[in-house]
Amino acid sequence: MSVSPLVTIGLPVFNRERFIRQSIESLLNQTFRDFDLIISDNASTDNTGKICEEYARKDSRVRYFRNAENIGNPRNFNRVFSLSQSPYLKWSTSDDYWAPTMIERALEVMEADRSIALCYPKTILVDQEGENPRPYEDNLHLVGDDPKERFIQLLSQIRLAHQHTGLIRAESLSRTHMLGDYPGSDVVLLAELTLYGKFFEIPERLYFRRFHEESGSWLRNSREHQARFYLSANSKVCMNRWRRYLGLMSAVHTAPVGLRDRWLLYSYVGRLMRWDRNALVDEVAGQLKILVAPRR
Repeated sequence: MSVSPLVTIGLPVFNRERFIRQSIESLLNQTFRDFDLIISDNASTDNTGKICEEYARKDSRVRYFRNAENIGNPRNFNRVFSLSQSPYLKWSTSDDYWAPTMIERALEVMEADRSIALCYPKTILVDQEGENPRPYEDNLHLVGDDPKERFIQLLSQIRLAHQHTGLIRAESLSRTHMLGDYPGSDVVLLAELTLYGKFFEIPERLYFRRFHEESGSWLRNSREHQARFYLSANSKVCMNRWRRYLGLMSAVHTAPVGLRDRWLLYSYVGRLMRWDRNALVDEVAGQLKILVAPRR
C-alpha cells in the first residue's frame, strides 16, 4: 500500500518551454525531498510536454498529466490539487523559481503551528532573463487570531497575488470554493483562506517571481491577454468584477465565523462594491449591449 508524501507540489503549465526547466529544477533541488511533483499540462502546443516527460522519466517523484484541451489556468490549478492526497500543497508557477530551502522553511513553520493555513516567503521580482532583482514587500504576515480582521487586512493590502504559491494546509484549502475561472479569483481565494487560518511570511527572500510579456500579470487591463490565462477555449470574459464580489460573498457565507462577524464581513464587501459602483454599472451596461446586439 503506497503512502502519500507529506507535500505535493502542483505545477500547472501551458506553453512554457522557455522557463519550465529552471522552474522544475528549483523544485527538484529542494532540501526537503519528501514530495510528489504533479505537472498538469494544459494542452501545450510547444515543447513543454516533451520537457516535462523527460523529467518524469528521470525522477520518480514527478508525475506528468496532460489535459485533452485547454481548461483555463484556474481550473488547471484546481486540477493538480484534486490529484493530490498530501497534507500540504505547494502550488507552483511554471515561469517562476524558488530557493532550495523554501519548502523546508515553510514546513517547519506549519508543523509547529496548526493554526497557520498558508506559509510563504518574501519575494524578489526578476525580469524574463532572471536578472534585475528587485525586493518586493507583500506585507501579508497575517497571524492575528480574528479571521474577520485577517480577511479585511488581506483585501486592503494585497497588490501582487502570489502568496498561494507558498505552502498550504490541504485541509484548509479543501474547505474553500477554490479558484474561479475569472481574473482576480486568486485574490478571492486568498481572502477566503484567511477565514480558515493564519498566513505566515518567512522573512527570507526565497521566491523569485518573473515578469515578462506572457505572464498573467503583465497586462491586467487587457481582456484578450487575461482571457488567455483564465479561460478555457470555449468561454468568454464577462462580468468579472461582479463575479469577484460574488466570490467574496460566497466565502463569507460559508466561513466558520459567528453571525455578528458574518454580517460585518458582508458589510465590508458591500462597501467595496459601493466604492466600485461605477465600474460595476459599466460592466452591466457592457454586458447588456452584447446581449441585445443583433447577430450577424
